[in-house]
Amino acid sequence: MSKEQNNSECGNNSEERENVKEKSNSEADNTMSRDDLLKTELGEFGWFQLRTVLLLTIPIMFSAIRNDYILSAASISHRCRIPECGENSKLDIYKPDWILNAIPTTKAGLSSCDRFAPSNLNDMNGSLAYCPASLFDQTEKVGCKDFVYANNYTVVYDFNLGCQEWLRASAGTVGNIGLILGLPLTGYISDRFGRKVALVFNIVSLGLVGVIRAFSVNYAMYMILQLTQTVFGSSVYTTALVLATELVGPKYRFIGVCLMSMYSLGQVMLGGVYWLIGYWRYATLVLCIPCLFMIVYYWLIPESVRWLLVKKKYAEARKIIENTARVNKKIISDKSMQKLLTPLETPVPELRERKSGVLRTVLHSPVLLRRVCTTPIWWVSGTFVYYGLSINSTGLSDSMYFNYMLTCAVEIPGSYAGSYLLHKVGRKPTLSSAFLFSALCNILFVFMPKGSVPALRLSVYLLGKVAVTVAMTSVYLYTAELYPTQYRHSLLAFSSMVGRLGAIVAPLTPVFNQYWHGTSSVMFGAMGLLAGALALTQPETLGTKLPDTLAEAEQLGRTEAKLKDEPR
Repeated sequence: MSKEQNNSECGNNSEERENVKEKSNSEADNTMSRDDLLKTELGEFGWFQLRTVLLLTIPIMFSAIRNDYILSAASISHRCRIPECGENSKLDIYKPDWILNAIPTTKAGLSSCDRFAPSNLNDMNGSLAYCPASLFDQTEKVGCKDFVYANNYTVVYDFNLGCQEWLRASAGTVGNIGLILGLPLTGYISDRFGRKVALVFNIVSLGLVGVIRAFSVNYAMYMILQLTQTVFGSSVYTTALVLATELVGPKYRFIGVCLMSMYSLGQVMLGGVYWLIGYWRYATLVLCIPCLFMIVYYWLIPESVRWLLVKKKYAEARKIIENTARVNKKIISDKSMQKLLTPLETPVPELRERKSGVLRTVLHSPVLLRRVCTTPIWWVSGTFVYYGLSINSTGLSDSMYFNYMLTCAVEIPGSYAGSYLLHKVGRKPTLSSAFLFSALCNILFVFMPKGSVPALRLSVYLLGKVAVTVAMTSVYLYTAELYPTQYRHSLLAFSSMVGRLGAIVAPLTPVFNQYWHGTSSVMFGAMGLLAGALALTQPETLGTKLPDTLAEAEQLGRTEAKLKDEPR
């Protein structure tokens, strides 16, 4: 063979290799997803993302206002008003020197709803300074007609709710019913008009209705506005979380833990404002008025690029992508920009067909059916104990606001501890041990009545709150990983929706304690034990591939089905 022929063949081979290389690069570009393009071209977490996430922390902190019923409708110590002793005001001295002559005592102190009957000596009357026992028949008790309150800080004083514990506690229940109604409303606004619009709508509604609620003239108005406020303004946190998650790359999706800690910090802020101001109307105004100014967020934060691309709003998406690249000091190629702005062909009919058989699929799969019966109980237990401990913290001691702040502050280390344990120990042991440890703390708390070793009693209570925070951090991720892709969103939403029943019942638990001091703690312990035991029945998902099909979901936990995925 001649030298010229060899050179010709080498040249042809080189040209073929170049063609193959170009073809493979082209195929790689075609198969590269929008997520990959956004990650590689814009950066997963640059200055643009950091700036936006920092801006989102402010409305997230203020979103804790939706829980202000815990303080604005908190119970106040009260007793019967004694007109025979010259009392004519709801704010007369709560414990005058003569009070035991007129009011019987209980284990908790002065009786809240009973007094001694007046004697038949109608020609005698006492005064605020002197009211002898002879004015009362201490062998007979009668109910209160009017009340004297220890302070005027909450709606209990303004609307005279003494001895109406069920009515007082129902404010929280009504609020959490509003949360259930508000979730689908916000979901519609978010999907139809954008994440940014949903966020601004919620935070401004939260503030506006809150300001109006501060001027309530009766308890019915207060309750109606409490429901309205949570329907239209309770989804600030979830909307901000979706926006932040869609903004950053997969490597930084743990940003949700950081945002959850900001929500906890917002609850600490809530308690601090009430502690400094006291009166619920003024505290509500101080917390809600700043929310009205957050309408500027419509111009301050960007819309989700992923939402814009799905909705084919390419012009607006292009501006945000170019701005992100500029701030992050990245250069996005024309080819990548063109691919991002090219509509994706999605087999919509096939997706609809796959989603239509959720109920039938669950009923025909024993494995999936057991999970659908298990995960909602985790959510009910988690929300019931989580909110219940926050609500009952106001009655731990006389320092109501400090106790609430402390109970919320321990959620911050709990969130980070949960995130660490999930990735180091595993989903199942973390969730199960968190629920069981919380149950242990709540049961121990039953045997620590008020006044017995206050520091130890408070420590046990706070450890229970840390444990249930770890459980709540775990339950989101673990639930999602147990279900196949085509049903994951539906079944996760179902579990979360059923779980709100726990939040609805939790505000009523302080009322149970008037029958026996340990009732609510026993209920928290029982639910924790149940949820912790059920967690042991499910497979471990750490290090496994997210199941895309029903068959893969059913194989979770079996050695031969351990398809390793990149760490999450």
